[in-house]
Amino acid sequence: MKLLTSLLVVIFLTVTLAIGGTVKGIVKDSDTGDPLIGANVLLKGTGMGASSDLDGFFLLSDVPTGDYQLEVLYVGYEKYSSTINVNDTPVELTIVLKPMVYSGKEITVLADRADRATPVAYSDVGKQDMEARLGSQDIPLVLNTTPSVYATMQGGGAGDARINIRGFNQRNVSVMINGVPVNDMENGWVYWSNWDGLGDASSSIQVQRGLSAVNLATPSIGGTMNIITDPTAQSSGLKYKQEFGNDGFLKSTVSANSGLINDKFALSGTIVRKVGDGVIDKTWTDAWAYYFGGSLILNKNNRLELYALGAPQRHGQNLYKQNIAVYSESFAKDLDDYDPDALTKFNESYATASGAKYWTEPRRYNQNWGPVDPSYKGKQWWNGKEHDRYSSDFINERENYYHKPQVNLNWYSKPTEKLGLFSTVYYSGGKGGGTGTLGHIKWDYSKPSRTPDWNATITQNTASDTAFGILRNSVNQQWTIGAISKANYKVNETIKLTGGIDWRTAEIEHFREVRDLLGGKFYYSTDSDFWTTAERNRKLGDKVAYYFTNTVDWFGTFGQAEFKSGPLAGYGMGGYSMIKYTYTNHFKKAADGSELYAETDWIKGFQAKGGASYQLSDELNAFGNAGYVSKVPIFDNVISDRDGTKAEDPKNEKFLDVEGGLNYRAMGGRLNLKGNFYYTNWKDKSITRFVQRLDGTEGIIFFQGVDLLHAGIEIETSYQPNKLVRINLAGSVGNWKYTDDVTGTYKDYSQPGNEVTEKFYIKDLKSGDAPQTQLSLSGSVFPIRSLMLQVIGRYYANNYANWEAESRTDPDDRAQSWKAPSYGVVDLHAAYTLPFNWRGVSIKVFAHVFNLLDGEYIQDAVDNSKYNAYGDKKHMADDAEVFFGLPRTFNLGFSVAM
Repeated sequence: MKLLTSLLVVIFLTVTLAIGGTVKGIVKDSDTGDPLIGANVLLKGTGMGASSDLDGFFLLSDVPTGDYQLEVLYVGYEKYSSTINVNDTPVELTIVLKPMVYSGKEITVLADRADRATPVAYSDVGKQDMEARLGSQDIPLVLNTTPSVYATMQGGGAGDARINIRGFNQRNVSVMINGVPVNDMENGWVYWSNWDGLGDASSSIQVQRGLSAVNLATPSIGGTMNIITDPTAQSSGLKYKQEFGNDGFLKSTVSANSGLINDKFALSGTIVRKVGDGVIDKTWTDAWAYYFGGSLILNKNNRLELYALGAPQRHGQNLYKQNIAVYSESFAKDLDDYDPDALTKFNESYATASGAKYWTEPRRYNQNWGPVDPSYKGKQWWNGKEHDRYSSDFINERENYYHKPQVNLNWYSKPTEKLGLFSTVYYSGGKGGGTGTLGHIKWDYSKPSRTPDWNATITQNTASDTAFGILRNSVNQQWTIGAISKANYKVNETIKLTGGIDWRTAEIEHFREVRDLLGGKFYYSTDSDFWTTAERNRKLGDKVAYYFTNTVDWFGTFGQAEFKSGPLAGYGMGGYSMIKYTYTNHFKKAADGSELYAETDWIKGFQAKGGASYQLSDELNAFGNAGYVSKVPIFDNVISDRDGTKAEDPKNEKFLDVEGGLNYRAMGGRLNLKGNFYYTNWKDKSITRFVQRLDGTEGIIFFQGVDLLHAGIEIETSYQPNKLVRINLAGSVGNWKYTDDVTGTYKDYSQPGNEVTEKFYIKDLKSGDAPQTQLSLSGSVFPIRSLMLQVIGRYYANNYANWEAESRTDPDDRAQSWKAPSYGVVDLHAAYTLPFNWRGVSIKVFAHVFNLLDGEYIQDAVDNSKYNAYGDKKHMADDAEVFFGLPRTFNLGFSVAM
């Protein structure tokens, strides 16, 4: 109440102080009519100014009467200048700015952004939408109002989100930042903790579903996600944002923009600091993020841009799913297919058995930590030196720490009116890893699932010099350098040709090291063939378990032709790529006594795709596209990174995709409807599943020759009948399934060469990991200028659990994987820019409430859990392990811009 009262007082005072002559208006782009956010509006010679808000609106209050020279500056656009007269009557203006030769939009060319005429299914999320909905969540969560897109926080750790598009996980979604792919070079995964804070520096995100119109040789079956962070799209200014949230969440963001200096260069920077205890037990976060950008206009035909971003961070993790009853006994009881007898083994009361000091409500349960006596003063090791542990009274079994900086240098050139050149050279580093246990840890079995008993382990280890069980780091250190270059040639008004190359090379070093000896003096290990007897006593920071280096070399090229004649537009594209892997094991000897080494030949792939759109009328547009891709396999399916075994004839994955749809735009753009269908046939897909047996041994099952069929329909609608109301609707219905049985090979890490090949019976199984039916409905109201209230409701159904590999070896078991209950969730968002303007200073307050109704729902599930199933595994609710969605959380704050 005190906060609300203070806010109302501030609003009242700012309204009453806003007297005198006023100048107000909207700043727009001349080409698109879109509002320009952050345009710098100045009254020359007065020191008075303002910045345009999310609607392009600006307001100058209490302006003395008289004549003034009004200037509007926006980097990459021609300067606007006009004489105005201020008197008792408010001055209202609509200012239209024209882009310069290079307006900052060239980055969208490099990133292959789609527009209305592009024959693909796509959705845009602009800066305004991100600020309205994201609320410091991981970036993928803002896309949950997009058809066929499903993003969750998984276990709830900061940066541990994942995204699924059309039933395909993010290994099969090409994620790009400013046109540069950021998927892992070895396995295609994306770790969102590496890009924490990116949402504060992003101007827009575009999701192109399916094969997309992206013309890089990088093929993606689920779609592409283009994140644009253009530092030159803002005027000069300084912004401070402070956010508060539940569970000790604090986030401070400072952004500064120089604007265009001497009509030549501009600088931009953002620094973010974020801390919090975490919604789920001990998923704390301790993070920084930074973004710097610069632009230099060499002349009217050449421009350079430099970007640098990164997010050094640490956070506690919750990586293990649980039986449903652990999180909610009442939820489990309400399920028809949950055996009541399972409650004797899995019961939420166990989650609080140790007292409130260590365990909170069951929905926040996390088995990946344990209490420790503060008298234990042992040091921990990461990133090359000793550190104090995060907390004196608990230790996380699972913690992630990483920093992956990325630097891009972009060059845009237009040698002639018909020829444009777009090139980028980039570097990406990586240092950090994740933690876990190694050896013989003492476990506490009094909870629903075992948790580490650090005190008993420390007592065990201090009884002798040898540490029998330790905490280890799994380290991933890497670097990547690459270059992308494209040339666009406009043959005539009808035809445009594009060609380019994509080159990348990466080196990735993998090893485990001693993080915490847990009271011991050394850990005895025989993992390396090169160690002497004395070297087998491993101390803090020493490498253990494995140590190998992989390299990945990539080269791709493409050619594309686009045409537009009257109502007809289309494109055709062909791409060729090849990849080469090497592997060096620094712990294992080859036959000649040297380090074990493996190298592949160049593995080649290609893609061909094209599409066309036809403008049936001013309002209606139809499109269709099709493509075929032969994708090279990932590293793990070519070389075993534990024993160097090389696949002699690795198969490429092949997928065929066909799409078609309609776009309808009417009422001057106030009504937009999109509808489309897709059909995707994937052959010879490779799947790698990590396996940890009950005895603690680890291994991987390699599946090759997996066939899938994903088909569905998608709709997207927006309607804004007036300035006060906007309604958005998005929905999708899919039919995703496996079309044949498959053979898989299990490789045991503890016994190299120990391989078991089996048949896995998955034909007609539904493809899990995401709901096949999705619906999103949002309503936004703008009762007064600069006030926005938004309610978003999302509904999910037909969410089949991921199949558990080792439970699908019985040819007589053809039952579907367990299907999680359908659920809905409601979020609330509000933002208000105060009617206060003093020398260009603006203040905004905002609030977000996620899962407003505090509903209980299952968002992620695995069928027939190896660890958390009850009795005979029959693909029932009591056999599944799950992550519940997070309980109700909030994020609120304010920003001051000048």
